[in-house]
Amino acid sequence: MEILKVYNLTKKYGKDENEVIAVNNISFSVNRGEFVAIVGSSGSGKSTLLHLIGGVDRPTSGKVYIDGKDIYSFNNDELARFRRKNIGLIYQFYNLLPILNVEENITLPCDLDGKNIDKKKLDELLKTLGLENRKLHLPNELSGGQQQRVAIGRSLINSPTLILADEPTGNLDTKSSSEIVNLLKEANKKYNQTIIMITHNLELAKEADRVIKIEDGKIV
Repeated sequence: MEILKVYNLTKKYGKDENEVIAVNNISFSVNRGEFVAIVGSSGSGKSTLLHLIGGVDRPTSGKVYIDGKDIYSFNNDELARFRRKNIGLIYQFYNLLPILNVEENITLPCDLDGKNIDKKKLDELLKTLGLENRKLHLPNELSGGQQQRVAIGRSLINSPTLILADEPTGNLDTKSSSEIVNLLKEANKKYNQTIIMITHNLELAKEADRVIKIEDGKIV
């Protein structure tokens, strides 16, 4: 079943001779439960594409449908609410709140939405992520790999429609990178979680079900 449809998506910056086309008329779809990697060199447009899919930025033209909903038909407040409930974002630099411990960072999306925390799922996530003995630690007491595990847990806690991972291993060593991709694969299989991962690492991309390559803002 199609969960994401990207249709003729274009993003331009600047005007006239200064115009840059970061994403150039891209169309593709992703089925529920797929793990898709988007690869490309620096400046290829892959991160811009991910931000457009996630509603972090708005396109110059084109459409993005998530679970059948045209996300750019929403106003900014509606889009923010939709994004919080339906999209899990994992960034290269973790974006954890330094004053919150592991458990609090993971459950932050529940708190923002005023939702009750599913204690069983939280305990299961902590165990899967190997963080059950670190749940009261602050981010500065964790390694980079552990911090990224917390970010993955935060993205999974609300069972979002879609997880978007933007270079999730870009700040990690080889061993930690492999562990993070394996965790994403486990989430994909265990929870049937749909994942789109941006990476420049072709070896890591091969772990996905499908690879989409971007060059100069186009799929090649």
